[in-house]
Amino acid sequence: MKGLINKEWLKPFQQNAECSAEDYEGFFEPRLPRRTALNRLGRLRDEGLVERHGQARATVYRLTAAGEVQLEANSALSSKTTTALRAKLRLPVNQRTPVGYQRSFLDSYEPNKTFYLQGDDRRKLSEVGSRTGMVNEPCGTYARHICQRLMIDLSWNSSRLEGNTYSLLETEQLFHANRNGTEELSNEAVMILNHKAAIEFLLESSVEADFNRRTILNLHALLTADLLREPSAEGALRTDPVGIGKSCYLPPAIPALIESLFDLILQKARNILDPFEQAFFIMVHLPYLQPFIDGNKRVSRLAANIPLFRRNLAPLSFVGVSEADYTDGMLAIYELNEISILRQVFIDAYERSAERYTVIRGAVGEPDSFRLKYRQAIMEQVAEIVRSRCPRRDAVKRLRRWAEDSLVEIDRRPFVAAVEETLAGIHEGNFARYRIRPSEFDAWKSAWSKTNANPR
Repeated sequence: MKGLINKEWLKPFQQNAECSAEDYEGFFEPRLPRRTALNRLGRLRDEGLVERHGQARATVYRLTAAGEVQLEANSALSSKTTTALRAKLRLPVNQRTPVGYQRSFLDSYEPNKTFYLQGDDRRKLSEVGSRTGMVNEPCGTYARHICQRLMIDLSWNSSRLEGNTYSLLETEQLFHANRNGTEELSNEAVMILNHKAAIEFLLESSVEADFNRRTILNLHALLTADLLREPSAEGALRTDPVGIGKSCYLPPAIPALIESLFDLILQKARNILDPFEQAFFIMVHLPYLQPFIDGNKRVSRLAANIPLFRRNLAPLSFVGVSEADYTDGMLAIYELNEISILRQVFIDAYERSAERYTVIRGAVGEPDSFRLKYRQAIMEQVAEIVRSRCPRRDAVKRLRRWAEDSLVEIDRRPFVAAVEETLAGIHEGNFARYRIRPSEFDAWKSAWSKTNANPR
């Protein structure tokens, strides 16, 4: 019997060391037949990993000390697998085997039978995402309720994952600038403003927006407006071959094939019932196909919010997602059809996003460990910027200089972002916690609200 136990069989005991046969069979997707569940539990008992307690309907299965050890070992193995994947992706491109599009990766996915997100992950995401308190309201109510903050966060984070160097404060300033239509904007500014327009499109059409051609093509047109060499490529499926930077993956090049696969992806996405599975599926398969000449990942990140907006769940704005983790996740899909890295990025990002936007009545969320670590420094930098009446543009430069002089490299960007978020959230009801006097707050607010037409 030794060595015949599948590590997945112990997963129901990760959240609770004790469960009934009914709980056990309901953990898996699709739900296990009772005979299969009892057979697995019997095998786990034979191996000494669980014990049975009680009789008849009161019977429960409890994890043993040996079972706890095995669960920890499984977790370590999963970590080693991820580390091995990343190591493969770190090899020079010329040392990685060239690979083309694998049609079987898409064909093998059956909506509501195949699941990229485990049942416990979907339940957890549903729990944190539903805390908006608006799940029974008309489509898009919650997203519109937080639209100003959402547009800044999602535009900035999605652009940042493309290598855009605008800061959060510069993004906010760009949104509030009074443009007369004659000033010249950089490509980075255009990218951010395009995100804003695309999010507004989804908010305004939350009832009609779906995984269909009209929605996705227009989303692409908005995101790539004035950024492509050929304007006719905006909102159009590509007819030319493309390559992926820093990857040995070659997407399909035949236009008819691209079109048929594009339609199949949208069809499968529409048929998925779980909104989080829908969101993650589109984040995997749309960039993998690369149906557009450029902007594929941007489209997938915003399209992932379609089912969340429609159900009034907390949106996904990619708060705190590192470029390295996201890039590794996409490369693993491109070259290995391996979803584990991006799946963890998705889960972690959604939990952070939900925590950011959801007001949980009567509950206090877990404190941000990074903010706790730099609590005093954040307060000091915020206070200095306010007391010096520092305008937005100067504040960004000042923060970056301070971080370069005072912090290790890995903490610099998160620190600047933390201070920017804090500044964006200061109002007349909370400025005192930063040891700021009312007169100082009023003077700074006046200077802060003055924006130039172009922040750069």
